[in-house]
Amino acid sequence: MQDDAVIEQPPARAEPARHGTVMHALQGLRAIVVRELFKFSQQTGRLVSALVRPLLWLAVFAAGFRNVFGVAIVEPYDTYIPYDVYIAPGLVGMVLLFNGMQSSLAMVYDREMGLMRLLLTAPLPRWWLLFSKLCATALLSVLQALAFVAVAALLGTDLPVLSLGGLHALVALCCGALMLGALGLLLSVYIKQLENFAGTMNFVIFPMYFMSTALYPLWKLQESGAEWVYQLARFNPFTHAVEWIRFALYGKDPGMAPWIVLGCLAVFFLLACWGYDPQRGFGGLTKRGGPP
Repeated sequence: MQDDAVIEQPPARAEPARHGTVMHALQGLRAIVVRELFKFSQQTGRLVSALVRPLLWLAVFAAGFRNVFGVAIVEPYDTYIPYDVYIAPGLVGMVLLFNGMQSSLAMVYDREMGLMRLLLTAPLPRWWLLFSKLCATALLSVLQALAFVAVAALLGTDLPVLSLGGLHALVALCCGALMLGALGLLLSVYIKQLENFAGTMNFVIFPMYFMSTALYPLWKLQESGAEWVYQLARFNPFTHAVEWIRFALYGKDPGMAPWIVLGCLAVFFLLACWGYDPQRGFGGLTKRGGPP
């Protein structure tokens, strides 16, 4: 009987240890998210700049083409719509895209200033620390996107955000924010200095945005004869993030868009974790004084 009691004791002691590990991981997640939210709350200019950019497109660009560039009755719309209604989901995607890329700038800055050393040497799995950073980035992206939607509604852009598709659109918004945040995380692996950030962004942000359905539907590209732009837009993951949001708003089936967004999210995040592995891509930074 005594031997049986000894055998049963280790599982009883392992349960609190496992529980403590989970709680420690959740505390790390909470600390990173709260830190990013606090830092964002101290940067009011960041929110203003995040809203001014898409609002300029909505108030100036969309207004100029409001009746010139009519959108035909195609999915997900049941009637003709003005151009500002069509472009609004693309501008929401713009907010997610720019904030996701800005997160990579923050990672590069933290790495140069040495703050990344403290983060990556915390007693938690590195992939969990990167996931926590990704969650914080996505949360900030979603909050900024919702703020833009609210201001756009005040300007008269009619979006069915309070319809049955509103919850689905919020899910699409979160997944798109995670995907673009993971892309920014991946880019931060290969951006070595802040001076190289602007050039890198020109080869990421503008091609992703302009070669997508954010500004014009795919059939318009094909109809105009721009076949190579049409093909690039089809394979652009940002296109599928925007289309998922657009179709979700109107309660329509987004097709393969959710699977493509989630697949790209998984690929970008796994590559980022691989790049931040000290034994692989990120390990070379130790030679330049970066995190160990």
